[in-house]
Amino acid sequence: MVMKAIGRLGKTPAERGDTTSASGSPDILALDDGSFAVIGVDITDRLGLNPLKDARCAPNERIVQITRATLTAAKKDIPDA
Repeated sequence: MVMKAIGRLGKTPAERGDTTSASGSPDILALDDGSFAVIGVDITDRLGLNPLKDARCAPNERIVQITRATLTAAKKDIPDA
């Protein structure tokens, strides 16, 4: 099944000043199935597969880092329920 990004939560990376021409840009995307995708720097190797006692990263998952500005800009687009 092909997934499709249908929108973004928050401001664009350019609007946040969170992008460069040399690298990607952190982002939070809305997907056509109602779920979300996060674009960020892969930090799985730095944090490990068990970053907290009750948080584990499955073999098919990666831990990614996004900037604070990315998440706070998305806050207005995240529903309460």
